[in-house]
Amino acid sequence: MKKITIIIPAYNEQDSLPFLYERIEKLINSIENYEFEILFVNDGSKDKTIELIKEYRKKDSRISYVDFSRNFGKEIAMIAGLDYAKGDAVIFMDADLQDPPELIPEMIKYWEEGYDDVYAQRKSRKGETFLKKFTSKMYYKVLQTLTNVEIQKDTGDFRLLDRRCVNALKKLRESQRCSKSMFSWIGYNKKAIFYDRDPRIAGQTKWNYRKLINLAIDGITSFTTSPLRISTYIAIPTFMALFIYFIYVIAKCIVTGVVIQAFQATILLILFFSGIQILLFGIVGEYLGRIFNETKNRPLYLIKEYNDIKETNED
Repeated sequence: MKKITIIIPAYNEQDSLPFLYERIEKLINSIENYEFEILFVNDGSKDKTIELIKEYRKKDSRISYVDFSRNFGKEIAMIAGLDYAKGDAVIFMDADLQDPPELIPEMIKYWEEGYDDVYAQRKSRKGETFLKKFTSKMYYKVLQTLTNVEIQKDTGDFRLLDRRCVNALKKLRESQRCSKSMFSWIGYNKKAIFYDRDPRIAGQTKWNYRKLINLAIDGITSFTTSPLRISTYIAIPTFMALFIYFIYVIAKCIVTGVVIQAFQATILLILFFSGIQILLFGIVGEYLGRIFNETKNRPLYLIKEYNDIKETNED
């Protein structure tokens, strides 16, 4: 009998967990010929999330949990879930029930047909503002422009991954992570299923615009080096414009005999090139920062407890 692990990162989700567990339990009880593991990754929650998970585990042996020593972020929680998952396939889903568990049977069906990555693609996004939808759309357009790897549009983390996809992702140990890009990078046979995304069942979203901007920067700079080429793209036309302007100034002086105010041209040129330099230094700084973080070679996360067993975090 094949085993499927449902990985659920959770951070301060005490209000959502009762609804989530009720729907998942009902669903997996109705699916025959498969064994299920429900793996919660508690990402340093400050409410009663871990207490609720432990209560559910006492009455349901299919539940497992990984309890972080502190909050490491959702991306790290996802790789931890892959590290501890025991299934022949894994399914990522959020605890807020915006991604309906009822799609899981359809994911399993396509998995059995030979697809390695069955991802849920959103037809609509209820409960989200126009600004959030617009910025998300523009982000994926920019990311697709900067890379030659096909990026799945309107797609989150809700997906089923075969064990060989899991093993491939576990090899990617960089600390600045963007799982959505990694899902595309590893390749394998992919299949989209379409759905309407629901609003949160309870609680408040943990994603503010500052976190979303940081995630977007991580997604671009950890997935492609194309922004580094901006210096080349800017340098060539800038040099040509400067050369043409120089010829123009000399020719105008010769033909009209009118002297151009030198301080005006100097100020404009200084401001122009200073702006370009600041932009390019910022881009280079983003990559240098990532090199700095990777060379520290720290573990991605530390575990406080795994299934009632205190972790020592020894190699």
